[in-house]
Amino acid sequence: MRILLVEDDPLLGDGVQEGLRDAGWTVDWLADGEAARTALQADATFDALVLDLGLPRLPGLDVLRWLRGAGLALPVLILTARDGIDDRIAGLNAGADDYLVKPFALGELDARLHALLRRANGRAATEMFWRDVAFDAASLTARRNGEVLNLTSMEARLLHLLLSARPRYLSREQIETKLYGWLESGDSNSLDVHLSHLRKKLGAGSIENVRGLGWRLA
Repeated sequence: MRILLVEDDPLLGDGVQEGLRDAGWTVDWLADGEAARTALQADATFDALVLDLGLPRLPGLDVLRWLRGAGLALPVLILTARDGIDDRIAGLNAGADDYLVKPFALGELDARLHALLRRANGRAATEMFWRDVAFDAASLTARRNGEVLNLTSMEARLLHLLLSARPRYLSREQIETKLYGWLESGDSNSLDVHLSHLRKKLGAGSIENVRGLGWRLA
């Protein structure tokens, strides 16, 4: 799943980006509010927004008010040092879905993001099921017929993406954007390799590919 992180502290931004990537998220990071608004206007493939309030050029609350005023329902978690009750109320009333005060534990941020996406997708549990496969979105682990599937990190992220999109097809561009974001890039055939390996682990006929539409779980 793909996150837009908007944080102007370079040390904290770098740490959060790397920590969330290690936890299996695709994270694109911007350092000011105006850049964030421009990115959100141009790119509708983010799954959630992690937003600081004290941003240069355009304050975080103004970004949030613009986002909701534009009718965009993207889940938003405010991540800020402002811990006053009035600040929390203002953030939630402006349209935030959650509010986390700095300093914080990275594990809690990860868990809150998973909770946001479960609510946004109408799911109460972290586990997702398809055929004989049970997938835990929080730990990025899967079992098939009760046996642990030995998935690589990229295969687990790809399975999560395909499960979340069911029954829709995902194009190559959509999948690569979700998996790699702006700054990373896969080799020209890396997606095909990951899909091939995942298909073998899930079983014959598990992943369908239709020219012009893309891929989906059968």
